[in-house]
Amino acid sequence: MDGGGQAPPEFLALERELTVLMRRARSQQGEMAREVHPDLEPAAYGLLVRLEECGRQRATDLAAFVGVGKATMSRQLRALEDLGLVAREPDPADGRAWLVHLTEEGGRRVASVRVARRARYVRKLAHWDAREVAELARLLRELNQGISGREEEAP
Repeated sequence: MDGGGQAPPEFLALERELTVLMRRARSQQGEMAREVHPDLEPAAYGLLVRLEECGRQRATDLAAFVGVGKATMSRQLRALEDLGLVAREPDPADGRAWLVHLTEEGGRRVASVRVARRARYVRKLAHWDAREVAELARLLRELNQGISGREEEAP
């Protein structure tokens, strides 16, 4: 970078395209949340996906993954329970802790939305070669790891 803080053009282009991608992702997350349940907060959709992919989780682990505090996580989980999408059960490894999991209905709804989302990706990228799609996925994973500074499971 020069003294004025100007980045090379390729980084300016990257910033611009990532901004567009994130804006669209936030919008789609809201749409997907409403498809799961009309009263579902967009931020809670990611919790449901995490539970679908990883199974039962402690609330503290979910909070750490999402990057929110215990109070925020408790509020979100209570709302998801009220909607019938998640349930809690005692953690057999630690009687003081609880495990959160998708209910049967929650699992069905999340799976349905995710199948529809993947079908949209397939339609929109049908003109891409499969190797290009795989390369994009690889590059995005590297970007996510580089930004976070650690390896993460895909959401």
